[in-house]
Amino acid sequence: MVAVDLVGGPRRALLVGMGVTNRAVAGALLRRGHSVTAVDDRADDVLRDAATDLGLELVESPTAAELRNLAAAVDFVVPAPGLPESHGAFSLGIPILSELDLAAAWDQRPIAAITGTNGKTTVVELCVAALERSGISAMAAGNTDVPLVAAIDQPEIDVFVVEASSFRLAQVRDFRPSVGTWLNFAPDHLDIHHDLAGYEQAKARIFGSIAEGGVAVANALDPVVMSHVPIDRQVMTFGGPAADWRVEGEKLIGPDGPFTTTDRMWRTLPHDIENLLAVAATVVPLGATVEAVAAAAETFIGLAHRVTPVGEIDGSRFFDDSKSTTPHSTVAALRGFDRVVLIAGGRNKGVDLAELAEGASNIHAVVAIGEAAPEVAAVFRASHTVVTAESMDEAVAAARVLAVGGCPVLLSPACASFDWYRNYGDRGDDFIRAVRESGASNDSN
Repeated sequence: MVAVDLVGGPRRALLVGMGVTNRAVAGALLRRGHSVTAVDDRADDVLRDAATDLGLELVESPTAAELRNLAAAVDFVVPAPGLPESHGAFSLGIPILSELDLAAAWDQRPIAAITGTNGKTTVVELCVAALERSGISAMAAGNTDVPLVAAIDQPEIDVFVVEASSFRLAQVRDFRPSVGTWLNFAPDHLDIHHDLAGYEQAKARIFGSIAEGGVAVANALDPVVMSHVPIDRQVMTFGGPAADWRVEGEKLIGPDGPFTTTDRMWRTLPHDIENLLAVAATVVPLGATVEAVAAAAETFIGLAHRVTPVGEIDGSRFFDDSKSTTPHSTVAALRGFDRVVLIAGGRNKGVDLAELAEGASNIHAVVAIGEAAPEVAAVFRASHTVVTAESMDEAVAAARVLAVGGCPVLLSPACASFDWYRNYGDRGDDFIRAVRESGASNDSN
């Protein structure tokens, strides 16, 4: 593997894709005296204006030959997170760096890196809250609104908590978190990675990247995660009955004993408890106290579009879980209900939706939406009432009819939103609008 010295002198970078992360990467490289060539396959006015503001010429939709010629004149390439691995940027014959590698070259402050198919954002935010309550200045970065290469410009931060998606981890070379936490694993992003094995290996790089003397935090209930635990790093487990961090009845217990109870948590769905155990296992090695973890859990305001109550119609409560874009996440949400009308579908990311059947016993009826509606219907048609809706208004109307006897209604799509919406937030907001325009009473509990 060819080393890239980012501190010994000016280097030349090729940035492929100019979304939020690579715009931050471009600015960080330019400020440190490096040169940048920027390309994008689907440039628009926003990207063109951003390139102009950075003083860059944006090369639009280069051919394979043009991309190779550009690569011949640079030292390394930074693919945008989410760029499909089939893209020519990954076969240019020059070193590939992630934004996490760049940040590691320029900043040596401690990092807690969080990965997993589901739950990353919630765990990151709770980690930041617990660290702050412990008197440790912390900041969320990575697969958030602030890329890590931008976050390191904040000198007052003591610890960065990085949401490390498979896109970012797949190419890391020099990233060295002090704590690497792997929450869970399930099929996802097969529209980006070559195959499921590639997705798994990308996730597993979080354990292989942990700094010497660092800690690997692993979900004891997930056999894929446990199959990758390192033998040369300290390992802390969470979730299982014999894990270092576990739940016994109402008590959440760590290596030194109980540290809180479920009735003190902001919410107690099964995955909420697992997430809090992961938070404790992650931040205590960084100097946080278990008392701070408990306090953070007590005052935490759940993030939007994650099993969020949005209204009640005719005795049925409606919940927005638009953030669930995988079957694994939807099944986790279903565990919080005895019975529910499920609204699911959207754009499949190349995964088998048959996993949804694992939550079938909790489902009263199904409303199928979006491009994947036929796939959703195929999973449940033999065992459940299934209605297909052509819009969110139709979905809510159908769910009202199906939700007899006060049965709750859950939007938990198990799919991406890009067929009907710009992102999962837009989808959730449209669901909220449709529910409230149907005469729902407000529900903020």
